[in-house]
Amino acid sequence: MHPRRPDGFDGLGYRGGGGARDEPGWGGAFPAGHWVTTPPDIPGSRNLHWGDKSPPYGAPSASTPYEGPADDVPAGGGPGAQGRSSEQLNRFAGFGIGLASLFTENVLAHPCIVLRRQCQVNYHADHYHLTPFTIVNIMYNFNKTQGPRSLWKGMGSTFIVQGVTLGAEGIISEFTSLPREIAHKWNPKQICEHLILKSLTYIVAMPFYSASLVETVQSEIIRENASILECIREGIGRVLGLGVPHSKRLLPLHSLIFPTVLHGVLHYIISTVIQKFVLLILKRKSCNSHLVESGCPVQCILEAYFPELIANFVASLCSDVILYPLETVLHRLHIQGTRTIIDNTDLGYEVLPINTQYEGMRDCISTIKQEEGVLGFYKGFGAVMVQYTLHAVILQFTKIIYTALLQNTA
Repeated sequence: MHPRRPDGFDGLGYRGGGGARDEPGWGGAFPAGHWVTTPPDIPGSRNLHWGDKSPPYGAPSASTPYEGPADDVPAGGGPGAQGRSSEQLNRFAGFGIGLASLFTENVLAHPCIVLRRQCQVNYHADHYHLTPFTIVNIMYNFNKTQGPRSLWKGMGSTFIVQGVTLGAEGIISEFTSLPREIAHKWNPKQICEHLILKSLTYIVAMPFYSASLVETVQSEIIRENASILECIREGIGRVLGLGVPHSKRLLPLHSLIFPTVLHGVLHYIISTVIQKFVLLILKRKSCNSHLVESGCPVQCILEAYFPELIANFVASLCSDVILYPLETVLHRLHIQGTRTIIDNTDLGYEVLPINTQYEGMRDCISTIKQEEGVLGFYKGFGAVMVQYTLHAVILQFTKIIYTALLQNTA
């Protein structure tokens, strides 16, 4: 459960994403501003980029239009025209690079998230799909028997969960003293209060996450054409005890609070720490390359955006891999008693019911270990490999395209 995959989010996170975001001026060992935990905006939407500083009041900037008589304007358009052209180029590059990353995290990766969750909750399965090769094969079978919708189901509900999470975090932060951001000069009290805010946010979004999980794993064969707001209705009904009747095996929400908050907070901490560490490494490497390739505008533009995207990518990957067993347990607890029918991930056709009878988190862990072995916690892990391989390919392909475009424009 983390702010993403985007995080989604995965386990109350989003494929998205995953961790805190630095201010654009991340050139120091740590940013001089704040650790921003609000959703990552598209790079290029801000005025400053890495290494830039706000000019003093009244001082001319690079983008200040050229002032003076028209006869004195140089033939090349003057420094103002060049500044405006450079700023537009920076914004275009940042917007495109960031948009490609967000599209990959939240849209292209969704089939992998669907297969991953279906494998995690399928305690019947004999095939664990630990490699990407079997996952690709089962994706093909699902698409062949049920159509493309079987791989994109529940995508709207994942966006709703992200919106609920971000809205809840903002509202709680506004009406309490809990900080949404951690200043550079932080102290243990600020860290604790910030994590409390995250925990409360995960608790608020928890019933909607359960409803979204059901939508993503429910078989398309028996699935009704529900509206995009079905997730909200089911989430509210889960809290109030209304809506579709559930089985007696359905775990009460209060028993899901601990595993949900544990997964979300751990995912947030791990991804944030790894992100800061990767940014620090990339910053030092970039400083060394600047000494060799100083004055290269293409390199400067790419280095203004790609280090942060790479850091987010590595942070999300590491946190998903480390917490994958806990996410499997979390999903099985959330899905229990919801009368959900899932696809048979061994064959690629037919359906199976979910009839687990876990009494809680500890019982779920011991049962999986006894009946399915340690690898039972990693069912569907091949989907994670496919997801992040696709993400890495898109990032690299985007970088190649923008490098060529910027070189032609320069």
